Amino acid sequence: MNNILTTISNAFKLPDLRKKILITIAILVVFRFFAHVPTPGVDIASLRQLFSQNQFLGLLDIFSGGTLANFSVMALGLNPYINASIILQLLTLVFPKLEALSKEGEYGRQKINQYTRMFTLPLSIVQAIGMYALLRSQNIIQILPPVSLVALILTMTAGTLFLMWLGEIISEQGIGNGISVLIFAGIVGRIPITFGQTASTFSQEQIFNIGIFLLLGLLVIAAIVLVNEATRRVTIHYAKRIRGNKMYGGQSTHLPLRLNQAGVIPIIFAVSIVLMPSLIGTFLQSAPNPILAKIGLFFSGSFNPSGILYNAFYFLLVVGFTYFYTAVIFNPTKIATEIQKHGGFVPGIRPGSATASFLNYILTRITLAGAIFLGTIAILPSIAQQITNVQTLLLGGTGILIVVSVVLELVKNLEAQLLTRSYEGFLK
Repeated sequence: MNNILTTISNAFKLPDLRKKILITIAILVVFRFFAHVPTPGVDIASLRQLFSQNQFLGLLDIFSGGTLANFSVMALGLNPYINASIILQLLTLVFPKLEALSKEGEYGRQKINQYTRMFTLPLSIVQAIGMYALLRSQNIIQILPPVSLVALILTMTAGTLFLMWLGEIISEQGIGNGISVLIFAGIVGRIPITFGQTASTFSQEQIFNIGIFLLLGLLVIAAIVLVNEATRRVTIHYAKRIRGNKMYGGQSTHLPLRLNQAGVIPIIFAVSIVLMPSLIGTFLQSAPNPILAKIGLFFSGSFNPSGILYNAFYFLLVVGFTYFYTAVIFNPTKIATEIQKHGGFVPGIRPGSATASFLNYILTRITLAGAIFLGTIAILPSIAQQITNVQTLLLGGTGILIVVSVVLELVKNLEAQLLTRSYEGFLK
């Protein structure tokens, strides 16, 4: 904690970093303001009652940053953008042109981000229509005339695009990954409400159970910090080279391979997918066709946040996305080529393809440990809820995972920028 406070304090001493931090804070204030601007024509009281009675909708509200229960202009949250990002990254494995574009450095990333933004628009419209149909089936919103319905869909779509734009401003001019920071802000903003709901149902019989839950929370925080900081150090030797009258190389260094290369992204991706069956099931339950209604009932019952199928599917998604995102951000072949280009080698391993295979061998195994850890943390709240019977804190583990991971990433970002400015002694 002292290191975090010291890093933030030192960052404020630099005008450019102070400007980035203030921009990030300002964006978060704007986000929380619009999160409470309601969309007209919705019975907010009935909507909140529905969310309090449905664990799935409560989970969906958490990852929308609390905008859904208020049915604000940002009711869809970042879900359309996240889904578009997942689809584009999957398409890079199918279409060679997209794969080649993703390997073109900064230009390629910019083009893929542009395609992601373009794909977010139709996804937002589709999800807005689906959200209206869901609320209409629950009698939360009345049948709207065509003009009002179009206005509602455009409002929700514009809210998502505006939120996406805020995230990009944070990424470009602020501190950290904008999407992760906004989701972090939404979860933190919901903490007082979560504890308020727990206090309203508090009883003496629950004191012991809540104590267990809080103890588990502290252990989870410690485990997250430990895993995020854990690295496998691969020794790299550099051969001596003489150029003119100077000698280069001859030293040893380490290539740190993080146990959790993907950070918090797999959880965010997995949540956006695992919520789909429950959302479809809730919508189909009110269908006039009895077959569709039975299908909807099956999805709603089987993919309940406390159900076995839901948690198994969630766990597998987290593990899968951890491997997928690690493969996207870490290319062993490229790293091996860079090491060879600068005259480096791993002791006992031939440079080139053999080094790439060695790095991939290590990365595959340490990623397995990180993926299993992330998957366990994701489903731990459901297990704890079954043991302690504390219903209102069901979402604690996933929320803690995202909050702690984002805080660690922000601190590392600040430390890296402080180091690049050669302010020695700041991080001691």
